[in-house]
Amino acid sequence: KRNDISYLTLKTFFLPFLRDLDSLCLDPGILTVLTCPKNCHCTERNGHKTVQCTSRDLEKIPANIPEDTVSLQLASNRITRIPSQAFKGLRRLQELDISNNAIEVVEEGAFHGISEGLRALDLSNNLLRGVPRETFARLHAKISLAGNPWHCECALQEVLRELQLDPDTVNQVNCQTAVREEYAGKPVIQVLDSGVNFCSFQRKTTDVAMFITMFGWFTMVIAYVVYYVRQNREDARRHLEYLKALPNSPRDSKDSGTISTVL
Repeated sequence: KRNDISYLTLKTFFLPFLRDLDSLCLDPGILTVLTCPKNCHCTERNGHKTVQCTSRDLEKIPANIPEDTVSLQLASNRITRIPSQAFKGLRRLQELDISNNAIEVVEEGAFHGISEGLRALDLSNNLLRGVPRETFARLHAKISLAGNPWHCECALQEVLRELQLDPDTVNQVNCQTAVREEYAGKPVIQVLDSGVNFCSFQRKTTDVAMFITMFGWFTMVIAYVVYYVRQNREDARRHLEYLKALPNSPRDSKDSGTISTVL
């Protein structure tokens, strides 16, 4: 009887708590909050969730990033590419730091799904030489592209024209190589502000290439015509010599003379 009374007392005391714990564990929304990518650290303060994956030796964008993430820190890893729709579903993401990696490729559509809400994007100190023209489409974030080995050409010029570059690092976006060697090593913005148009260089290069191609075809045609004329002349000469060497009558000689005259 005493045991029954103790059991009822404990049940009455802990039952509300157990019910709350049960709802906590079964609620999908709370489970989403509790998830965190492997090798990363997730924190939340005043409704601002940060997923911290800095210096974790990652080779690719981690999976299972919580959908309510506001700040995603992926700096100082070994990530080499950002695939298309890499951040799909992170509609609340405002800050994305992927600096100091080894990124060589940013696929078209890499920021699809977060372009509207993103406010800061750091791609500095990677291995980017160029990006597709639609990579940053509809992106309104302040972007840092410093410390990459950019190849300055028409495509890069058109990409930069649409971006809101970070004013603190804009002068560190340099041309490591360029369509004209005299611009290598100079800040991209400085070159463009001086009135240089890389797209005009590309058109001129294309025109020169077309001219060289046409000249090559024209030379081949002329060479073929000359060869054809010489070859026919040589065949006609050999045929005439053959006819002269044949025994013939005076009439045949006259005909041969006529043929010779025609030839």
